[in-house]
Amino acid sequence: MAVKGLMDFLKASPSAFHAIDNLASILDENGFDRLSESKKWSLKKGGKYYVTRNLSSVIAFIVPEGNLDSIRICASHSDSPVFKIKENAELEVRGKYVQLNTERYGGMIFSTWLDRPLSVAGRVLVKGEKGVDTRLVNIDKDMLVIPNVAIHMNRTVNDGYKFNAQTDLMPLYGDIRAKGMFRKQIAEAAGADEKEVLGSDLFLYARMEPSVWGENREFISAGRLDDLECAYATTMGFVQAKPVNGMPVLAVFDNEEVGSTTKQGADSSFLTDVLKRAFFALGEDEVSLMCAAASGMMLSCDNAHAMHPNHPEFSDATNNVQMNGGIVIKESANQKYTSDGASKAMLRAILDKAGVPYQFFANRSDMLGGGTLGNISNSHFSLNTVDIGLAQLAMHSSYETAGCEDVGHMISCAKAFYNADIKCLKDGEYEIC
Repeated sequence: MAVKGLMDFLKASPSAFHAIDNLASILDENGFDRLSESKKWSLKKGGKYYVTRNLSSVIAFIVPEGNLDSIRICASHSDSPVFKIKENAELEVRGKYVQLNTERYGGMIFSTWLDRPLSVAGRVLVKGEKGVDTRLVNIDKDMLVIPNVAIHMNRTVNDGYKFNAQTDLMPLYGDIRAKGMFRKQIAEAAGADEKEVLGSDLFLYARMEPSVWGENREFISAGRLDDLECAYATTMGFVQAKPVNGMPVLAVFDNEEVGSTTKQGADSSFLTDVLKRAFFALGEDEVSLMCAAASGMMLSCDNAHAMHPNHPEFSDATNNVQMNGGIVIKESANQKYTSDGASKAMLRAILDKAGVPYQFFANRSDMLGGGTLGNISNSHFSLNTVDIGLAQLAMHSSYETAGCEDVGHMISCAKAFYNADIKCLKDGEYEIC
């Protein structure tokens, strides 16, 4: 069952760095060759390749045996709202406790992080023989808790409470005996001496494992479903596809939750750099790339809000979606989502042919949604794009819920999309085989 693979992937991916490392392993197992941005590329027809940037984003592509006349991209993101640990992490409290000094990354639901076991994962940069080496770390044990204040001391907590990130949300690391131990613990996890640690990007993660539940075991709850569910499912569809013409591309960007304006985000040159280098290495020119983009398409894959059972009034009256209802096609008049009539029609033609179920989402007319990878990426590399996702509850909680069947639906969607042959006959007219 596809959901079992997703659960294993989520458990092994407590940070964006681990997620990309695990996606790279899937690509390796399926015969993809790893490229380096710092070296010239030599590509061949039928070749399968991928490249990472910052170890937190990855772009993979397949050179077709047939015509290089279109590009089909599935894009998702590797990061989730979380707490990042500051450089000088330890905070002593009145000589009794040691906390870790953190700051929020992205817009999470604060209350879901309290009173549950947490741990630390990310990357550590250590002094190596020739300079600096990167090592992934995961302190795979119950290590921290962010404790609530007792209701006796905060009588109005159930009346609506505004958390202060600096005072309410610092995780407890230990009693005073823990002082001076955090850097030692991280260095040990990295297999280095404390003095060899030169830098790090470390994050908290909730320890509760993924679970399948419901009367018919129809739901999955886990951390980081947004957006690792889409990242995993599109990768599986990508490696299972057997495209004939055009270049299939898989893109998983970092930093979507904080605006994508980094060298490894969707608002960077990463996608354009990779596509230009691939086309040029194959003897094509920039005009050929532009022609392929005109016949190209992107699926901007990020999860969507399912209608909430307690608050159905938060959903649009006619465009609300349910878990296990299939691919969610998202649309917004103000272009918060990139979908338009043309891109929706193209995707529907592909999904109808493949027998993949789909549904439609729009925000209430008095509620604005957030921006997506699609509209950000399109400002750098423009092509027909449709925003899609899978329906879920409690988005940006430390423990989210989605539908088990939808994992397979997204895999089938990506596979059908990559296998499609799209040609732009003229502006607004497309042939899809």
